[in-house]
Amino acid sequence: MILYNSLGQKKQEFVPFFEGKVNMYTCGPTVYHYAHIGNLRTYIMEDVLEKYLRFAGYDVNRVMNITDVGHLSSDADTGEDKMLAGAKREHKSVMEIAKFYTDAFFSDCEKLNIKRPDVVEPATNCIDDFIEMITVLLDKGYAYLAGGNVYFDTSKLDSYYVFGNMNEDDLAVGVRESVEEDENKRNKTDFVLWFTKSKFDSQELKWESPWGLGYPGWHIECSCISKKHNGEYLDIHCGGIDNAFPHHTNEIAQSEAYLGHKWCNYWFHVLHLLDARGKMSKSKGDFLTVSLLESKGYDPLVYRMFCLQSHYRKPLTFSFESLDNTAIAYDKLIKRISSIENEGEVDDQKAQELIDSFKAALDNDLNTSLGLTVVYDVLKADANGATKLFVIGELDKVLSLDLIQEKAGDGADSELAAEVEKLIAERAAARAAKDWATADAIRDRLKEMNVVLKDTKDGVTWSIG
Repeated sequence: MILYNSLGQKKQEFVPFFEGKVNMYTCGPTVYHYAHIGNLRTYIMEDVLEKYLRFAGYDVNRVMNITDVGHLSSDADTGEDKMLAGAKREHKSVMEIAKFYTDAFFSDCEKLNIKRPDVVEPATNCIDDFIEMITVLLDKGYAYLAGGNVYFDTSKLDSYYVFGNMNEDDLAVGVRESVEEDENKRNKTDFVLWFTKSKFDSQELKWESPWGLGYPGWHIECSCISKKHNGEYLDIHCGGIDNAFPHHTNEIAQSEAYLGHKWCNYWFHVLHLLDARGKMSKSKGDFLTVSLLESKGYDPLVYRMFCLQSHYRKPLTFSFESLDNTAIAYDKLIKRISSIENEGEVDDQKAQELIDSFKAALDNDLNTSLGLTVVYDVLKADANGATKLFVIGELDKVLSLDLIQEKAGDGADSELAAEVEKLIAERAAARAAKDWATADAIRDRLKEMNVVLKDTKDGVTWSIG
């Protein structure tokens, strides 16, 4: 498998530290608001990477953090904690905000068929781990105390800007908010490992530490959570391109200073989702969510397919016109697959040839667009129905587009099918009359019958399940 490695800025053969085993880390959400679909593009592509690694035979351990403390509104380690800002906005406690938006995030992931990582660890679970790493960095001379805070000293490094030939100005594009000078820093690139009560007195979550009552900086959490669950050697670290600097740059600095050896071999960065105004961002106030797409009648998997049609290393421009085109293509694809008769025996040789074509596409820097093309090649292949359905089912273990769907009424007798269709029609009439109580009651009745409804732009489909 060949992957583009941001560390060196070139495609490289993917070879894990330990044969057959992949330790993988993905930066999780800061749970102060809903994830927008730009955020979720990154998680979709990370999900495809993880599933393809498993498909290729690797034993994958994927770890993700949940940032519920420490991420400030400026990447220059200044401003208000984003979690506290969310709590003030909604008049709730920080932990109430964290739970609500963590649940919302994983609900969106479920709708998009994004697999939950093997380990999900909130930052607030790991305070002792942060303190231990910071203590070692101080003992080794890589950190210092100033103004009541603990800073990492980037002047101690042979190289700080590690992501290829990017210069300081290029990397600064990743800084998402206004930057204010911190007079406590010895060097402008130094960053905070631990804040004390000398700053941000309104901070709700604080812990005792050797340096005073305070809380961790944002960057330290990913290093510690990865080390805790993946050990000292990380094969691949994923995230959005805006995390390359300063977040991932700082992770490398502190992790390798602590460990005394190279930490992570491969860095997988997904580029931005753009709209008419440029990069999609929460700071603009109005942003697109999965729920909003659903309210407009889109199946979330249409958005997943929209993302898979583009390469992860290219900016992707979103428009509803493009999403409409994808919805049409997705619907046609599902209908073509559902029309295949499951007849004959699976031709193992032919199936392997088609699967190998898919693997060749994804082995080439996770080319999901070409991988989707292979699905259409399967439909046109000189093979019987059983072979085609088998291969499509295998490819969908990675694509996760629900390509093989139960036909409406499968597994139900004609009497049940007629009853279901009758209830669906009654529900549609109730919704048209804005009689939401009746519509919800009918949906609950269908759930009791083990009927799963899916609202699409073209109407309602159903299956037993």
